[in-house]
Amino acid sequence: MTENEKYDLSPDRQLTDAEKKLVWKKPATHKVSEEEQRIRKEIKRNWSRGEMKIANILLEGDAGSGKTQLAKALSANFGLPYTKVTCFADMDKSDIIGAILPVISTERLEKMEPADQTVWKALYESEGFQSIAEIVMDALGITQEQAALKMKQLLKLAAAENTEGEAIEYRFYPSEIVRAYQKGYLLEIQEPNVIRDAAVLMALNSALELDGSINLPTEIIRRHPDFIAVITTNRSYAGTRPLNEALRDRVQHTEKMDLPTKEIMIERVIAKTGFQDGKVLGILADMIMVLDRTARANAIKGVAGMRSFFYWADAIAGGASAKESLYHKVIYKITTDSEEIKLLEEALKNHGLFAGLEEAEIELKKNENLTTP
Repeated sequence: MTENEKYDLSPDRQLTDAEKKLVWKKPATHKVSEEEQRIRKEIKRNWSRGEMKIANILLEGDAGSGKTQLAKALSANFGLPYTKVTCFADMDKSDIIGAILPVISTERLEKMEPADQTVWKALYESEGFQSIAEIVMDALGITQEQAALKMKQLLKLAAAENTEGEAIEYRFYPSEIVRAYQKGYLLEIQEPNVIRDAAVLMALNSALELDGSINLPTEIIRRHPDFIAVITTNRSYAGTRPLNEALRDRVQHTEKMDLPTKEIMIERVIAKTGFQDGKVLGILADMIMVLDRTARANAIKGVAGMRSFFYWADAIAGGASAKESLYHKVIYKITTDSEEIKLLEEALKNHGLFAGLEEAEIELKKNENLTTP
């Protein structure tokens, strides 16, 4: 199995040019993980085995543990268009299936606020390839949650302005979930454990059945045979709850996403930042791992992960003080509480890592001076 090995789940399938652009391209810095190897092998092995098919994946772990990167890598491995939906607490069923929207007359459009006009015009000019959320997000440059709220506001406004007896034309706009489900994309569903409404979760549960379907206002659609759902959740993160048991039951493969091994951590940072000093990177990796363990053991909510490692190493490569940037790139991301910071500092001191970091930084400065003409 090679790092760039690609599996065609449906060799005869032809993607449109627009869909081809959605297939993720692995950058040169991408390192294939054990989790990626394991998942792509399992999906391929079971793809044609009926009820044993693996098409719903759960990636559960801390922020920065590589969940989204892994979901995108699977898009590249299988040649499937990648898309995502980020869940939020107040999602309703229209966010799962889409919405029926009125076609506003030109006269009424001209009386609306400029931002509202922009949204309606973008919706009417769309060719059905994008979901309603994507159209609004692109038109106004806002987040998915903000787009959902905006559409609810516009619907209320359109209903309030409707004159009695006026004939109104309506058009259905699918959600991103429906688009991926019907067209056979790889869909990353981020943080479904923040959703409050049980009815929304029930709709999502039903859709994730291998032979599932979604009842739209206009038709019933079946799950495309190539559709893969990758559910990504943060473990013990503020605002989250335990993942719904019915949703978890519909998953056929789960990965517990923790920090990778020290060697892989260093490989990824070198590939991402170009910083090559193995001794310094080794100390930084040890410190990230100690901080991660200490935060967990003391119920500190923040996370020391790969993102922090990337930015910390990059800052040092740019000439920043290793110890000073430790706080701005790592510790303050975990917590700014003074007592919690003391716990983290004490853990690093007890492992001799502060002293090791100072020695490594002195050696790094010496090497830089020797190579500077």
